[in-house]
Parts: sequence; structure tokens; C-alpha cells
Amino acid sequence: MKRRRTSRGGFTLLEVLLVVAILGVIAAMVVPQLLGRQRQAMIDATKTSIKSLESAVKYYAVAHDGEFPQGGQDVVNALIEPEERNGKLIDAYLEELPTDAWGQILNYEYPNTKAPNTTKPAIWSNGPDKKNDEGSGDDINNWTRPERK
Repeated sequence: MKRRRTSRGGFTLLEVLLVVAILGVIAAMVVPQLLGRQRQAMIDATKTSIKSLESAVKYYAVAHDGEFPQGGQDVVNALIEPEERNGKLIDAYLEELPTDAWGQILNYEYPNTKAPNTTKPAIWSNGPDKKNDEGSGDDINNWTRPERK
């Protein structure tokens, strides 16, 4: 009588541990790269929000004889309200308050005291630390050029 050979369809403990070790090594190499990219992606998203607010105040200037709205944070709040001009209700320049990637409302100042050599308003984010450094420190602003890498 012949015995039938049965084969098991599982993995040995050694094979499973080897796969887990390989995955751990791959994760150790990839995760730090992803975290660095996430921070840069949030900075890039904030720069886009700043450019959007710049566009809104430029549209405002076009409609108001080339004059940017003067003031501070109150100006940004006013841009989300419809305005009446010549007896007509004009749509708001923004649908909602612009925020950075960390959920903080963008800062605005005109006349610009941050960069006196420019005629455009100063717009900045509080940056990753969420503290207002008046456009310096880790704040992201529209008047300094990014450093070349």
C-alpha cells in the first residue's frame, strides 16, 4: 500500500519573519522621505492660497481705480462680502476666508511695510509653527523669493 504524500500550503515561521524584516527595512527607508514631502506639499499648498488671495485683491484693485484695499485683516473679511456699486450688488471677491495648509487664516497688510520696494500688498501665512512672525521665521510670504536648492 502506497502512502500519499500531503503537502501543506502554508508558510514557515522563518519565511514570515524574513518578509516582515524586509518590509521593515523598506519602511525605514521610505517613511522619512514621505514625511519630508508632506511638509513641502503643505508649504506649496499655502503658496497657492497666497497667490489666490493676491488675485482676489488684484480684481478688487481693477474695480476700484487701481487701488488695493487698505488695511489689515479686516480687508480679507470684507472681500468675502458682496458689495454694492452703482446701485448693483457685485459678487464677493472671495467665497471664504483664505487659509493656509495648517488651517490658519492668511495675514494681509496694505500699504506694505514688510517689503517697502514693492507696490503689492503683503500677504503671509503663520507657517508650520502657527505663530505669526510678521512674515519672517518659518512664515510663508509673498515678498521673499524662495531659496534655490
